[in-house]
Amino acid sequence: MKKFLSFFRDRHADLYKVLLLLVSISFIVYLFPKEGKFKYEFQKGKPWLHEDLIAPFDFAINKLPEEIAADQNEIIKNFKPYFRLDESVYAQIEKNYLQEFNKHWNDQKKNKASYEANYAEGEKLLKQIYERGVLKLNGLTEHKSQNFSIFILHNNLAEEVELKDVFTIQTAYKYAQNIVNERKDVDGEILLSILEDQLKQNIFYDQKTSLKVKKELFDNISLIRDMKQKGQRIISRGDMVDTESYTILNSLKSEYLAQLGATSNFYFILSGQFILVGICLLMLFIFFFLFRAEIFYDNHRITFVMLIICLMVLMASLANKFNIPSIYLLPFCILPVMMRTFFDTRIAMFTHLATCLIIGLLAPNPYEFVFIQLIGGIFAIFSIINLRNRSQLFFSVVIIFMAYSLSYSGISVIQEGKFTNIDWTIIAWFGASAGLTLFSYPLIFLFEKIFGFTSDVSLMELADINSPLLRELALRAPGTFQHSLQVANLAEEAILAVGGSSLLVRTGALYHDIGKMEMPMYFIENQYTGVNPHDELSFEDSAKIITGHVNKGIEIAKKNNLPDALIDFIRTHHGTTKAQYFYLSFLKSFPDQEVDESIFRYPGPIPFSKETAVLMMADSVEAASRSLKKYDAEIIGELVEKVIDRQIEQNQFANADITFKNINSIKKIFKKKLLNIHHLRIEYPK
Repeated sequence: MKKFLSFFRDRHADLYKVLLLLVSISFIVYLFPKEGKFKYEFQKGKPWLHEDLIAPFDFAINKLPEEIAADQNEIIKNFKPYFRLDESVYAQIEKNYLQEFNKHWNDQKKNKASYEANYAEGEKLLKQIYERGVLKLNGLTEHKSQNFSIFILHNNLAEEVELKDVFTIQTAYKYAQNIVNERKDVDGEILLSILEDQLKQNIFYDQKTSLKVKKELFDNISLIRDMKQKGQRIISRGDMVDTESYTILNSLKSEYLAQLGATSNFYFILSGQFILVGICLLMLFIFFFLFRAEIFYDNHRITFVMLIICLMVLMASLANKFNIPSIYLLPFCILPVMMRTFFDTRIAMFTHLATCLIIGLLAPNPYEFVFIQLIGGIFAIFSIINLRNRSQLFFSVVIIFMAYSLSYSGISVIQEGKFTNIDWTIIAWFGASAGLTLFSYPLIFLFEKIFGFTSDVSLMELADINSPLLRELALRAPGTFQHSLQVANLAEEAILAVGGSSLLVRTGALYHDIGKMEMPMYFIENQYTGVNPHDELSFEDSAKIITGHVNKGIEIAKKNNLPDALIDFIRTHHGTTKAQYFYLSFLKSFPDQEVDESIFRYPGPIPFSKETAVLMMADSVEAASRSLKKYDAEIIGELVEKVIDRQIEQNQFANADITFKNINSIKKIFKKKLLNIHHLRIEYPK
């Protein structure tokens, strides 16, 4: 158990990567439909590009959606709605009839001799009417002919009747009038008055039963139009995929996928998906290991890469699930834009490639999809080589749209042989997709906060010399501020020559000495009064103040929420060198005394990137150049060589990705820039 815990402790970073890879593969495979892939790609209105296709088995030819819709419309047109007979209505009328008859008879003071005859006639008339029933009309029956049939439910039995066989309120009253008018022995006025008050509908529309029966009729619609027998030719190479052949091919595809989706094949499909996704992601991990070790060994950053890939696949999976009009509507170019914002172009391109290959397993017409998305993503990366402002994203949207449209047009012309058959709807989807790429801007901000990354847009904002912290530096330590500006100019020029982030190194240079704001007068560039407070201090105390500005700078940076990428410049700009002036002064003043070098040494660490190494050189060279009494090419050249060679001797660049060739180029640039800065000026006449 102890060995296991020790192994886990020592290898936890590597185990995390393995777990991250497996979780990412599993999540993506979980999103995939658990069905095989039909091995032929085809599109309606385009030629069949594969070999002659022969039916591999018997299969049914499914109806087209239009044919199914026509069958449904026919059902709706001929559907006989269901109504229900409510017996309680007649029971209530029968109960009230005697009371109503007596009331009307007594009001008109009629002869009691004819009472029985009139009463019986009214009772008989009501019975005749309600034996047929009184229908309540609705939208399904109002404008129908009298021969239109309906079903009437009575005691759970359905009887089909025509509209002419039942009454409405109006036809029932008219029927009663005709009967009464033919009888001379009854008082028609009284009977019709009673009927007018008593007539009510007792047959009502049964929506629940009607919808249920209609659904059953829809469900019973045959989805099969015809059959294809094994061995029959379906389509030949070069034939146009017209409506008929498209229907047959789709039917074959459905049957093929259904057979593949059997339980016996499920685990084979799952394993195949796992292998393909695993190869794509493993390829990406190997790329990082071989060419971008700083990302491979940074679990924070590699987690971000896997998260973005998983989110892109999730987006594609949800699009398939909810049947959006076209997969080309989705803004897949968000990935290369975001990856280029936080990393370099090669990482952005390689990550986009791996993601497109994975999503291609989900997309219809995989080759077309992967080709178009790769071209769009590559041009998106080209359009934001340096993302310095918001307007570049709008420019990128235009470039992505053009790349998509031209790629699709080229493929369409190859398939169709002419431009007139290009599907302009797809072009519209490309426009929407390119526009949705603008969502990358808020996403960049979000992921900056979550993962602590620093984008070029944020660096541009921080590099503004009117930002609060730099304004404070300019007010409290103006000499340091001017020194930082000069260092920024030197470092930016150097990093452009040897390759690296010029914006990052410039911004880092502006903030590298903010720790001097705490005690500005202890640094020579801020001493304008001629008074040097170090004269009152011991060499050890002076060294502590000078080296302490590094930790002070880190505290100020964290307090002001500066990103870690800039704090790295503050940590490393002196590396582990010594405060040379006070160290040598101590040795000269106390030659026999043992010296504690840690008092005079900066806390480090040494630079660990090309940018931090360049800043260290620029900072030391610029500071040293201020002590020169005379400026010419020879003196400046000797100074630059001496300062940088001493840093090399002290192994200050051992952890940085920088070569001697780079350093020689940097030296040349520093010599030229310093000579331009300190060039001789013409003396103006008095």
